[in-house]
Amino acid sequence: MTLQRFTQQTSGGRVVGSPLLGNPGRNRPFARRPVPRFAAVFVLVAGFLAWQLADRPTLQAQPNATTSSQRTAPVYLVEVPLPIAGTVDTQVKRQIDQLLSRDVPSTPRPILILEFSGAEQPGGTGSGQSSEFERCLSLARYLVGDRLSGTRTVAFVQGDLKGHALLPVIACEELIVDPDAEIGAAGAGESSIDQTMRRSYAEIAEVRPTIPPAVAVGMLDSEAQVVKVQTVEGVRYMLQAELAALKKSTTISAVESIVATGDMARFTGRELRLEHGFASHLATDRRELAGALRIPLASIQHDPTLDQERRALRVDIERPISGKDVNWMMAAIGKQIADNGVNFVCVHLNSPGGSAQDSLRLANYLASLADDDVRTVAYVRHEARADAALIALACDEMVVGRTAVLGGPGAVVIRKQDLPDLRRAIRALAESRHRDWSLPVALVDPSLVVHRYVGQGTNQVRYFSEEEKADQAIPGEWQQDAEIRAGGGLTGDEAFAVGLARQTAENFDAVRSLYGLDEELSVVQPNWATLLIERLASPHLAGTILFVGLLMFMIEMSQPGIGVAGFVSAICFVLFFWCNVLHGTAGWLEILLFVTGVGCLVLEIFVIPGFGIFGVGGSAMIVGSIVLASQTFVIPQNKYQIEQLPQSLMVLVAAGSGAFLSAFLLRKYLPDTPVLRHMLLAPPDDDEMDELEQREAVVHCEHLLGKRGKTTTRLNPAGKARFGDDVVDVIGEGELIGPGTEVHVVSVHGSRIVVVPVSTAAKANLV
Repeated sequence: MTLQRFTQQTSGGRVVGSPLLGNPGRNRPFARRPVPRFAAVFVLVAGFLAWQLADRPTLQAQPNATTSSQRTAPVYLVEVPLPIAGTVDTQVKRQIDQLLSRDVPSTPRPILILEFSGAEQPGGTGSGQSSEFERCLSLARYLVGDRLSGTRTVAFVQGDLKGHALLPVIACEELIVDPDAEIGAAGAGESSIDQTMRRSYAEIAEVRPTIPPAVAVGMLDSEAQVVKVQTVEGVRYMLQAELAALKKSTTISAVESIVATGDMARFTGRELRLEHGFASHLATDRRELAGALRIPLASIQHDPTLDQERRALRVDIERPISGKDVNWMMAAIGKQIADNGVNFVCVHLNSPGGSAQDSLRLANYLASLADDDVRTVAYVRHEARADAALIALACDEMVVGRTAVLGGPGAVVIRKQDLPDLRRAIRALAESRHRDWSLPVALVDPSLVVHRYVGQGTNQVRYFSEEEKADQAIPGEWQQDAEIRAGGGLTGDEAFAVGLARQTAENFDAVRSLYGLDEELSVVQPNWATLLIERLASPHLAGTILFVGLLMFMIEMSQPGIGVAGFVSAICFVLFFWCNVLHGTAGWLEILLFVTGVGCLVLEIFVIPGFGIFGVGGSAMIVGSIVLASQTFVIPQNKYQIEQLPQSLMVLVAAGSGAFLSAFLLRKYLPDTPVLRHMLLAPPDDDEMDELEQREAVVHCEHLLGKRGKTTTRLNPAGKARFGDDVVDVIGEGELIGPGTEVHVVSVHGSRIVVVPVSTAAKANLV
């Protein structure tokens, strides 16, 4: 096929030459046969299928995905401020009601954690000591009432606790305490203890199995002497005054006084757990609390927006991470918090990663919002690959689609020399959120080996690298289990199974329902130009722009001068590269390749005869520039990039196939349509072409028909050949012919002499 551009000639109002839109040619032995109609239909269908494949998501569940067909129990955390005075009890009850209202009857029994931090507001004389009895009793009765009958209540005490704040602790089903914390002396600060207080403590303790009623009274009243009695039926705790009656009904083997007369009972966390068994577990922080309850750490999160009007904001990240995007997102979030009082930020993340440093900047910013009592939630429905996973992990909670991909190979390969600094930064970020750092690092650093560890005696499950395990207080208490392969990324189910995600959700409506967001969230959006770029860079629109540009380029190359088609083609290609440059997938390399490729094609068509190195090289540069502009990498270096390369090629193939097919159909059917036939005139038939060639021929060379000669230059396809003493211009038919080859003249039309090699002519019986 020749790409040499012929000058159009007209006769009687008909277009003559149109090599790219179709040349009627002549019925010669070596002329190309017309393309059957079914072939055009086949190309159209193939282009459509390629287009669909190019836009089809490639996310699939990994083979080792963990399914979660059964719903896990929801976990809620409420921080109980100390002292419990004023309206604190009402505030805590309202927060619990708000949390439990999210449940539906089919969910498992929820876990409600009441965290008593041991830090009291200014003015208190101790940790909870100045709490008001009436307020504490009101909260305790609420905790043992019918409203929470279907809820597992857990009191988590991290520091010293005394005063009446102990009453709601007793009202919980389960007690988990810091081993060094001291709990007791409920009556501290009271001048006298009346019967109402005694009955209240005893009644609350009788409902719950946490603290025996006698011990609860002993914590309140210094005059109550509590003893530990060993009987044939087991251990019992009672007041000294009740001991005589017990001796009459059963055999007592030992009696131990645990609270001396004149002193209120108080115990350390270790005593509560190891000596008396009042506490179910020991835990110093929320990480150990999660292990004790065997729940994901991510599920234990305090929501500062409880008992407030929730002003929610949604931030969409739908492209590779870049510095300019992070800058405007941080500025926009800060402005919304300052101007509109936003206290809930949901990051809707669907990104293949990009700049690790910029992802860390945004992650640290989102983590810092906790200091401003702003709750952050990340929702990953499809993917948050490579460094984009750090943004999701920095939020207070993460919700994922079950087949979503978290971490693993992404759009940009992180250099090995940058990994140590990146690992330190991720570790600092995780530790600031009181989380283990090995799994987050492994999501971006495939060289880090992470194992599942089980605590001996506690069955607590955590995920460590060897380095993080060595940093534990007692490394030997952790028993190594299975290896966690996070280098290739984790699916949503796997992220949920290892505790990185709080829950799975298949759409954003499920996320809204999970957090009780009844109204649509206001969305942080860039300006209109950025939104336009997002739309234009989408596969469908980018492919459409590319299709129009290629079609107009073909039409322009088929007519003399520069017309409307050339202008439209230039606009399409400028728009294609402009939107991809601003989208972050193209740069100066792609633009230079495209401009150079077009220049080489123009040079080949107008200056250098035939189709040689400039034509092949120019075409390759144009194809390469378009493919590179559709992706963030040059040479694929990981699994994700290898998967993305066929999609980029499919967009080009679909657009190119559509353009060639459209050009063929336009050339074939447009001249016959009633309305549009004046846009493109039909080509002349064979007789008219012969007449034009004979009439416009300056030199007649019919005497050379059937003669033999020898080429003096290479015919590709045009060149020169010698016939006797004459050297004339000839055109090769069907193949490239080298210099010094004997040729046979098969047709002559004026000055146009068509030759083939003698060997080819002999096979076709033309000699």
